Amino acid sequence: MTDVTHGQAAHDEGHLHPHLSRRGYLIGFLLSVVLTVVPFWLVMTGRLDAQATTVIIIALAVVQIFVHTVCFLHVNARSEGGWTLMAYMFTAVMILIVIAGSLWIMYHLNTNMMPMTEAGNPP
Repeated sequence: MTDVTHGQAAHDEGHLHPHLSRRGYLIGFLLSVVLTVVPFWLVMTGRLDAQATTVIIIALAVVQIFVHTVCFLHVNARSEGGWTLMAYMFTAVMILIVIAGSLWIMYHLNTNMMPMTEAGNPP
């Protein structure tokens, strides 16, 4: 009798994490395809200058991250009492800090290096 109760409880816990329907997955897939094809088209046709194309590609990449997170990973404020979203945000902040710090270090190393001549001695 306890096995049936535990089996039912385990089954009920699965409903606490709502998944999208087939329509939701299809919408997520179509959004992902569009968010991939548009940057590819921009680069291959050269319709915009390089700076505008870069900005649009980065913006669409961020949107695609959110589409995948919501539609396929099911990360939202309701799942796991909000802890999944908090862990996702913490990871995003850590990645941002690492990337920004790496770029900052590389920039300052480049500007503070002494110029070298062909012989290897400073001028």
